[in-house]
Formats: sequence, C-alpha cells, structure tokens
Amino acid sequence: MATKIDETAPHTRNWQAEMDALHEKTQALNLYEFWSVGKAGEHEAVRDLAKFQHAVPHHWKYSDIRPCLVKAGELIGMDESERRSLIMCNPALEGLIATTTTMFAAYRINNPDEIAPAHRHSPNAIRFGLTGHTNFTGVEGEPITFGPGDLVLTPHDTWHNHGNAGEGDAVNLSVLDMPLVNVLNATYFESDYFEAGESGEVMQKLTQADRFHEDYSRRTYGKGGLMPRTVSHQRGTGNASPMYVYRWEETAELLDNLRDSEGSAYDGVMIEYVDPTTGRAPYATMTFFAQMLRRGEKTLASRQNASLIYPVFEGKGHSIVDGIRFDWDQFDTFCVPGGTWVEHVNAGGGEAIMFVSSDEPVLKTLHFYARHGRTEAGDEVLLESANRW
Repeated sequence: MATKIDETAPHTRNWQAEMDALHEKTQALNLYEFWSVGKAGEHEAVRDLAKFQHAVPHHWKYSDIRPCLVKAGELIGMDESERRSLIMCNPALEGLIATTTTMFAAYRINNPDEIAPAHRHSPNAIRFGLTGHTNFTGVEGEPITFGPGDLVLTPHDTWHNHGNAGEGDAVNLSVLDMPLVNVLNATYFESDYFEAGESGEVMQKLTQADRFHEDYSRRTYGKGGLMPRTVSHQRGTGNASPMYVYRWEETAELLDNLRDSEGSAYDGVMIEYVDPTTGRAPYATMTFFAQMLRRGEKTLASRQNASLIYPVFEGKGHSIVDGIRFDWDQFDTFCVPGGTWVEHVNAGGGEAIMFVSSDEPVLKTLHFYARHGRTEAGDEVLLESANRW
C-alpha cells in the first residue's frame, strides 16, 4: 500500500524548487539566510555570520624601515607635506590602512628645526620617542620636547603640532585608534587653527602659542598617588588623560624598582600608563604598557581577545605568535591580533623592554574582555574575564 505524501510537510517533491525560488529572492534583495538548511554543517550559518577580516601576526624590522624613513626625510619637506610617516599595514586586511583591526602604528621621522602646522582630529593618538632628544609635540598650548622612551598623548580633539626642535633627525612611533573610529563613522580632521592675537583679533596660525610650562604634565601629575586639588584637570581632552607626557625617567625607575619582584609568568614585569585623575586607561579606546623581560626570562603562552602592538624599545629576543617565531631587535615592531597565542623570550644579555599598545579598554567597557593562559603542564586556564575585573 502506497504511503500518502503530506503536501504541507517540508521536504516534499516541491520543497527544493520552492527553496530555490526563495533563495533567488533573498539574493536579489541582498539578504543573508540565517539558517543551516542546505549548508555544509549544522552551525555553518553561525560561522558565516561571525566572519570578518582577521589581522594576522606580522613583524616589521626597523633595519628595513630606517632607510625608507631617511630617504623620505631627504625627499619630503614640510612645504610638500606636513606628514612624513610610514604606517605598518597588516598584510591580511586587504588594503586597509591598519596594523590590527582597531589600531595602526607608524614610524615618523622629523628633520631638524621643522614644525608641522597645527591640526586636530577625532582619533586618539600617541607618540613614543625612539631616537633623538628633540622630538616635539605641542598639545593644547603645552610645548613638549621629548626623547627616547617618552610617551606623549594627543587625545581626540586636541590641537597639536609635530616636529623637531633642534638636533639631527628624530624618529618616533605613532599609534592611533583610527581603524576603530573609522568603523564607528566618527573620523574627522581639522587643519584651520585660529588664535587670538595680542590685540584680541582672531587670526589663523600655523603653530600654537605656549600657554603652559614646557614641563607642566610632570610638574602637575608626575608624583604618583598625589593629586593637585587647586588646578583644573579639564584641558580639552574630554574623557582622556590630562597628563600629556609620561617621561621615560619615571618609567625606567619603576621598572628598575620591580626588577627583583616575582612578576608575572605571562608578562614578566609590566606597568600600565594611566590617567592620574582616575587611575584608568589614558583613553577609552586604547591603553599602553611598558613590559620588561629580565635576563633569560621566558613567559608562558597566553591569548586575549584584545589586539596588541609591540614596538621593542630595548634589547633583543623572540616571540612565538600563533606558532610563528619572530626574532626581534631594538625598534622592531610586531603585532598580536586578538585571539592569538603569544609567548616571549629574552635572549639577550640584559633586559628587554617593549612598549605595548592595546585596545583592551573597549572590550572591558563592553564586558567582552577575556584572557586565557597555558600552565607549565600545558593546561589552559582563564586568567581574566569581563565578569572578573
């Protein structure tokens, strides 16, 4: 006896034809079919939904980049362009100007006695000194001359000038959250700076007048644990740190004080640059660390969903990133995309110090942050999560 077919049930003789017709309509309307029927696996639709351009680990060697910087310094003057930077672009991001999915880092060279016109922008940025002692960044009227190891903030919407106040060419490293700001459709730049003259008349100018002492940030905020109550901390930075420069002298002293501490099996010795008025990250989008690996120190592997950019400030060694070995030297830069395992080894005769940029604050604000590690036995453990910080 033949079985009667229920024409209202799925997978009848008309089902495939109707599915094909439905698929044709959804494609024409630029719709994604968020179901698993007809796909390779039960969860294929979910995996498709999570696809995006992933950055990959990559290593930029300063010895390769330095000649390009020098040549750019010879060929490009301030009259041709106010910027002379080489941005490190991740090879997996298909032409996007980004080192990781949320940040980009760039080497910048400034020739002696040149100052670029004042400008401001919505992305947050920093400058970290590599070579030369007369790098210059004026931020909202604070004239900052900086050298190796000094960290200078240019928070969103602050007017600033870049340049070199004197001696031979000076190289610094920039990090911006511009790829993230681009995704949020919040990027803008302004270059028309106006300032009141002595007579009170407002005029357009190329550089800012000095309104603060050249060492204002250190004088006001340079004593950790002590907060001035009789000065304004509103300096045009919004929610960013009002301390615009963190001097290497204090950073090096603290690292030295912690040299004999137990440290971390995953980080060695690490200190964070914070907003002195809140104790939080300098920016809502990025935070920064000085990480020291002591002589012969090797860290255990860890991974986090924050993306990391590692310029090497001192020493040499290697890191294993997603199974790839990067042998790094002074001023090299490598990136560790979110979700990637990394471990570090100091192979030199002294300490190795890295300056680390991270988009961790965004993930923590949204309660998405998580970090895992591997024990010496190889077991995976949860080190930190959004529900535990």
